[in-house]
Amino acid sequence: MAKLLIATAPGDGHVNPLLPIARELVGRGHDVRWYTGRAYQDRVERTGAVHEAMVDAYDYGGMPRERAFPHHAGLTGIRGMTTGFQQVFLDTAPAQLRDLERITARFPVDALISDETCFAAGFLRARRGVPLVWVATSVYILDSRDTAPIGLGLGPDSSVSGRLRNRALRWTADQLVLRRLRNAGSALRAELGLAPLPGGAFTNIVEPPDLYLMGTVPGFEYPRSDLHKAVRFVGALQDPPPAGMLPSWWDELDAGRPVLHVTQGTVANDVDRLLLPCLHALADLNALLVVTTGVPPELLDLGPLPANARVERFVPHTHLLPHTDLMVTNGGYGGVAAALAHGVPLVVAAATEEKHEVAAHVAWAGVGLHVRGRSDLAAGIRRAVDRVLREPSFRERAATLRASYREHGGAPLAVDYIEELVR
Repeated sequence: MAKLLIATAPGDGHVNPLLPIARELVGRGHDVRWYTGRAYQDRVERTGAVHEAMVDAYDYGGMPRERAFPHHAGLTGIRGMTTGFQQVFLDTAPAQLRDLERITARFPVDALISDETCFAAGFLRARRGVPLVWVATSVYILDSRDTAPIGLGLGPDSSVSGRLRNRALRWTADQLVLRRLRNAGSALRAELGLAPLPGGAFTNIVEPPDLYLMGTVPGFEYPRSDLHKAVRFVGALQDPPPAGMLPSWWDELDAGRPVLHVTQGTVANDVDRLLLPCLHALADLNALLVVTTGVPPELLDLGPLPANARVERFVPHTHLLPHTDLMVTNGGYGGVAAALAHGVPLVVAAATEEKHEVAAHVAWAGVGLHVRGRSDLAAGIRRAVDRVLREPSFRERAATLRASYREHGGAPLAVDYIEELVR
């Protein structure tokens, strides 16, 4: 039996992928503690793990983003991604590290398991030499000669000219666009007494992990000749759906018209970014729109709903996606993986964080379309939805990826790799 400490940022997208892994680890007899926000204590304890609360660290779990980080309002694109990356993940790391050091002083661990943005876990590994496992909460983040730097939303190119492009873009990004972020990473390492690391703004903070578990399949991730040796593809990391009553309109899913699932995730609740444009764009479509808001719908100003829309705070994907013909999303990684695991093609309208990269992967993999630009977002969404519903190639490619997901073991396979590491 191993002693394992999970450490995650206090957000749904960082906690949820670890839930099935924690449950599987506990089921195999391991002693599992989980450090994250108090809002997630119940979820953590339902896996059988012991919850470790944030004490020194800023616990923003359960808060809407505009409350947790009010100065991020309106930030999109590169500026939104870098500001969020620094202030949500980098600036919070020293206090998280103090918490983790106190926990491991009384609970010596055989390995740390974290999402890739919990930098405190990487710092603890550097200080203590404890093996570190990353469970991906987004696309592959390490530099590669075959891809442009993360954040630009560009597809891969391993040709001679493509590698020259990638090198030039990395230099430009590191020296001009992301210089402040790269310098902040170096300064933080110096503050913690750690030697500087080479690399760009997203790779000079902590060293790569001993095991990097990607909750997807190779067909969705860009091919790289220099893929890190620690990477393992494990397929979708999905927890069993919660028990509960299905909505009263559930029988409408089988009424014979296409079903479109519109989701803006669990954190980004600015309705102008996706929900309202979708409702306006698709109101006259002969389809059922199942809209999930992530927060109580009554807290959002959605206005009069079109007759074909059904709005809920949450509907379990395990129940909904087998009935779904198309998902429209802001590009949350977990939701995209869930859709592809069910063979559902996508339309992605990304605005914040690294979601442009997820959207670019969707387009590159041929499983959907990336709606760019926001000047007439509703029209762009309608055109993309019409095309994905009309052209069979998107559903065919999504079905191919679904078969690949079924060949991967999900949480049991991930835990096999973790056990191999700790042995």
